[in-house]
Amino acid sequence: MELGDHPLFLAPMEDVTDQPFRVICKELGADVLVTEFTSVEALIRNVKKAAHRIRVLEEERPVGVQIFGFNEDSFSKAVEIVVQQKPDFIDINAGCCARKHAARGEGAGLLRDLQNFERIVKRVVASSPLPVTVKTRLGWDHDSIVILEVARMVEAAGASALTVHCRTKQQMYKGEADWSWLEKIRKTISIPLIGNGDVIEPEHAKILLDCGCDGVMIGRAALRNPWVFKQVRYFLKTGLKLSAISLQERVAICKKHLHFYSRHQGTRDRLYAFRKFYTGYFNGIAGCAKLRAALMTAVTATEIENVLDDFLRHSSADTN
Repeated sequence: MELGDHPLFLAPMEDVTDQPFRVICKELGADVLVTEFTSVEALIRNVKKAAHRIRVLEEERPVGVQIFGFNEDSFSKAVEIVVQQKPDFIDINAGCCARKHAARGEGAGLLRDLQNFERIVKRVVASSPLPVTVKTRLGWDHDSIVILEVARMVEAAGASALTVHCRTKQQMYKGEADWSWLEKIRKTISIPLIGNGDVIEPEHAKILLDCGCDGVMIGRAALRNPWVFKQVRYFLKTGLKLSAISLQERVAICKKHLHFYSRHQGTRDRLYAFRKFYTGYFNGIAGCAKLRAALMTAVTATEIENVLDDFLRHSSADTN
């Protein structure tokens, strides 16, 4: 898979990286997008929510669809469905640490059955006219780190790139990501390597690139700060930190996201799920606590817009 100059990927995150958030992150500097992970079983059963998740827009490109499961036949059937949506690549999830999935051998559960893992990668590669990538973790736990074996297997099976979240399944999202493995993986494979895990500040992305990564994937930091991609790119080019994001821009991008989100959901009512994005847009600004309290009482798009406009108006008056 051809990559640009050290691309910045938006990591797939359950109930976060839906189409509206992906488009916003693209506008704010993400180079490559990946959908929320979608069950191959749900796709072949034509579950409406699953079909909705894999839809992509032209303005998202390059964008990949991430799928998960444990049955190679189901993967093959799901690939036929995904290809119809014309993404730029298909990504296999071998890193989800959620207990319900891992216990069934899905996601990070594949790290406990490398033979099945290999069969799935080979089957998806054989079934797909698109490049196939893999996202995984270091291993199941500290005593069973298998990433070097997995890296060799993934490349030999025909994958076009490998993304590694530098934690084990048992770590979940706790502790620190062990980036020291990236240099070892880089020496093991020739396909592009994407580093992931604990990339919060621009300096972190540079460390991963210095470890030999071809690109960097950012997940939770993007939810907490959607401007992180722009900040990382600026730092990589200049070695300097980007100036603070103005309140006017924060409100404008939040409202743009809100409009897209309400259309995507098919309603402008009961937008409770949008609340998870407020921290990312407004954390750290003067009056943040008061703003969030007001936003938490707003449940429609109109109410949310009114709260934001009122806050911006009063903030502007206070600075004059």
